[in-house]
Amino acid sequence: MPNTRGYLDMELLRFSTAGSVDDGKSTLIGRLLYDSKSIFEDQLQAVEEASKSRGNEDVNLALLTDGLRAEREQGITIDVAYRYFATPKRKFIIADTPGHIQYTRNMVTGASTADLSIILVDARHGVLEQTTRHSYISSLLGIPHIVVAINKMDLVDYSEDVYNKIEADYRKMAETLHIKNVVFIPISAKDGDNVVNKSDKMPWYTGKTLLDYLETVHVGHKTVSDFFRYPVQYVIRPISDKFPDYRGYAGRVSGGVIKPGDKVRVLPSGKESTVKEINYYDHGMQKLDEATAPLSVTLLLNDDIDISRGDTIVKSDEKQPQVEQDITLNVCWFNERPLRARNKYIIRQTTFETPGIVRSINYRRNINTLEKEEGVDALNMNDIAEVTVHTANPLVFDKYTENRVTGSLIFIDPDTNETVGAGMIK
Repeated sequence: MPNTRGYLDMELLRFSTAGSVDDGKSTLIGRLLYDSKSIFEDQLQAVEEASKSRGNEDVNLALLTDGLRAEREQGITIDVAYRYFATPKRKFIIADTPGHIQYTRNMVTGASTADLSIILVDARHGVLEQTTRHSYISSLLGIPHIVVAINKMDLVDYSEDVYNKIEADYRKMAETLHIKNVVFIPISAKDGDNVVNKSDKMPWYTGKTLLDYLETVHVGHKTVSDFFRYPVQYVIRPISDKFPDYRGYAGRVSGGVIKPGDKVRVLPSGKESTVKEINYYDHGMQKLDEATAPLSVTLLLNDDIDISRGDTIVKSDEKQPQVEQDITLNVCWFNERPLRARNKYIIRQTTFETPGIVRSINYRRNINTLEKEEGVDALNMNDIAEVTVHTANPLVFDKYTENRVTGSLIFIDPDTNETVGAGMIK
C-alpha cells in the first residue's frame, strides 16, 4: 500500500463482526477482501491450494481470515482476528470475533473500539439467542451503528418474505435494547451478492451493498465527549541544559479541545492553573494552537503545581467528571478464577491505578434472555453483570455512555498481574 499523505489522511472505520457458528463471518470478510482486491497474489494462491486440498470446488474465502492453525483445523474461529484493508474511499480495521458463548470475553475485547458492528443472521434460521446476545453486547459497548447482514439468501431462494420476517423480528428485539441506527442488508457471502457488488437476484432490495454502506456511513459520532479530558501519563522534567525549567505533562487528549490560555483544573486535587503551551512531537518539537482527541501532546502550565501520573486535567469552566470511590459498573469477567464479593483487585482506569474491593454483585445479566439474575454470589468467565466496587483512592470518571475512555476500567489480579475483567461505568 503506498505510504502517501492522501492514504494517511483517509478516514478510518473500525468494525466488528459477530454471528452464530457457521453464519459465515469468515466467508463474509474473505469476500470483502477478495472482491475489493485487498489481498496479495501469494495469499490467494495459498488459499486456492488449501481449498483444493480440502476438496472444495470453489475458493474457500473463509481461509483468508481463519488465521490460527487451531482454528483452521477445527473449522471455527476461536479468537479475535484483526484484518486491515482499504478502498479508495476509506481505511478499515475488522475485528472478526468468535460466535460461541464461551468466547463472550473475546467479542467484548474485539468490539470495544468499534464504530460499527456487523451482526450476521443465517436466513434459514432467523433471529436466534446468539443474535440477541451479540446485539446486547454491541449495545452495552455503545457501538453507534449496527448492520444486520442477513446471509445465505441463496439458500432461501432470495425470498423477500424471509428477509421481511427477519427484519421485523430483529426490530422487535432491538426495541427492548434501545438499539437505534440499524441497517438491514440481504447478502450471500459465498456468492458475493450485495457484499461488494450489487446483486441482480434480489431486485426487491434497493439499498446499498455492504461495502458501499461501510464506505459512506458517518463515523463522526462521539466515543468521547465534548468536554476536555486529559489523563496525565508522564511528567517531563528538565530535558536538557537548554530547557532547565521545562516541566510538561504528557498524555493523550481523551475528550474535547484545549488551547493555550484555557483555565484548567487538576483532579482529584482541585488545583487550578492556565495552559501556557501545547507541545507536539513529530520529527522535532512543535507548538500547537490547539489539541483535540485523540492527539498525544505535552501540556505546559503557568503555575508550578503538584501533578503526577494518573491525575486528570480538565477545563475549569466545563462540566466536571465525577470523583468518587464507590463506583457502579457493568463488568465482563475474563478469568477462570471467579469474581466474588470482597475480592480485592487493582483497578486501572485511564493512566491511574488503585487497589479496590468488590462491594457487591448487584445482578448478573442472562445475555441470551436479557433477564437480570439476582442473588448471584460469583461471576464466572464470560459472565456480564452489574457490580459495585470501592477504591482505595478516588477515580476521576465519566459515564461510559458519555466517554468510552474515562468511563472504562479494567480489573487486574494483584497476584498474577493478569487482566481479569473489563468494566463500563454506569
